[in-house]
Amino acid sequence: MIQVTNRSGNQKPLLSRNLLRKRQIATLAWTYLLLIGISTFILGTFSTAFMASLKVNPLESPYRWIFPQISPTAWLKSADLGQQGANDRWWGGFSPDHSIDFFLVYEAPAEAGVVPPTIDVPRRKPGGGKAAAITKIFASDYAEIHARSGDVLRYAKTMPNGTTVEFVSQRFDYRISYVSQSSDDPWIERVPLISTAPRTQSLVDSSLPVTRMERRGRTASWDNISPGFLGLMFNNYRRVVNESVELSTGDKLIGHWMRNSFLIGIGRVVLTIVLASLAGYALARFRFFGSRVFFTVMLFSMTIPIQVTFISNYLVIRDINMLNSPWAVIMVVVVSAHVLIMKQFFEGFPKEIEEAAIVDGASRFGTFWRVVLPNAVPALMTNTIMAFQGAWNDFFWPLVLLTNPERNLAMSTGLLSLRVSYGGGQGDWGLVLAGAFISIVPIFIMFFLFQRYITDNQVNDGIK
Repeated sequence: MIQVTNRSGNQKPLLSRNLLRKRQIATLAWTYLLLIGISTFILGTFSTAFMASLKVNPLESPYRWIFPQISPTAWLKSADLGQQGANDRWWGGFSPDHSIDFFLVYEAPAEAGVVPPTIDVPRRKPGGGKAAAITKIFASDYAEIHARSGDVLRYAKTMPNGTTVEFVSQRFDYRISYVSQSSDDPWIERVPLISTAPRTQSLVDSSLPVTRMERRGRTASWDNISPGFLGLMFNNYRRVVNESVELSTGDKLIGHWMRNSFLIGIGRVVLTIVLASLAGYALARFRFFGSRVFFTVMLFSMTIPIQVTFISNYLVIRDINMLNSPWAVIMVVVVSAHVLIMKQFFEGFPKEIEEAAIVDGASRFGTFWRVVLPNAVPALMTNTIMAFQGAWNDFFWPLVLLTNPERNLAMSTGLLSLRVSYGGGQGDWGLVLAGAFISIVPIFIMFFLFQRYITDNQVNDGIK
């Protein structure tokens, strides 16, 4: 026990070292648990949103945590149906001279009986977006249905009120065949199916879980009965790629949007690194007339919203004929915050290393290029990630400067195009959410590739 003597001469015991150590451990433990809780909450929100992007209807109520797209049983069934339809367990489809065996099981009270449902392959377009306007190939034009009914089973069921009711059930088997009409018959991506039955009977089992129930439960609807494993799980993501098309040419736009955003991001990174490193080094090492005023003006410029100056910038870019070009978005980059990061790094960099290089005969620029800049990798990587992320997520400037044709849009404004086409009145939010997740993949890849450079400090290696 540690003791201390106060002014009156009395000795008061202080906390023992063991108790202090226990309190420190407890504080660290609670801090660790708090960080784990925050991470779990963020990861849980992200995981829930990703799972919702796999659903046909992310806004369903009540919300289901178990649904066909994440069910191993549905995966196996989808793979088997995809193999039957096109010899493709992964993405499925419907190929000439192939058949799909599909079954339905209906039940009804014994007094009502079970009647065969009405089965049809509808002439259904993939959605209400742009792809629907150019879709010309339908499974209904090539499909032929053959039906066979199974035996009727009788059994008793106990109802919620405790009464016992006799039910009957019957299985119906269907073979949907691709009737070949010529040697160049197309491969078909989707085989929709609908089954309509009286209100007295209900669907209890099928080859593949039903996509939705329509007409107050009378009609069971499947968007695709031959999806394949990946086609079932990632159907919304496939639709983003296939259905974001340009009406005039039919070209898929998602690749053009990604390419434009990459060009903007890489251009922003290069321009930011060059300007920020040179300006940051000058502000950190050189003392010239008006340097403090220049630094103050730069700080003040950070407080001015871009909406204040965008009209003048827009007019300049228009006058030099650079509208609807990625270079227009690259040119309006603002690097003031990146300059501050580089300035703070260079101010902490030991001057002795630079002086030693100058004594050895290196010029000022040679010292900066060969000695200072290689040791500034952590700051440069931080700026790289920030600049690329800012360019990739930038919405305002691409919305103003990149308007037409649609292939010139950036990924952020392309998502707006998807929302206009599929959200709102169409309510196809699964596709919109899948497009949003596709847009964040490059940010994740870049962060995981360069995160080690952020925490790595190479200044000590340079001193050695």
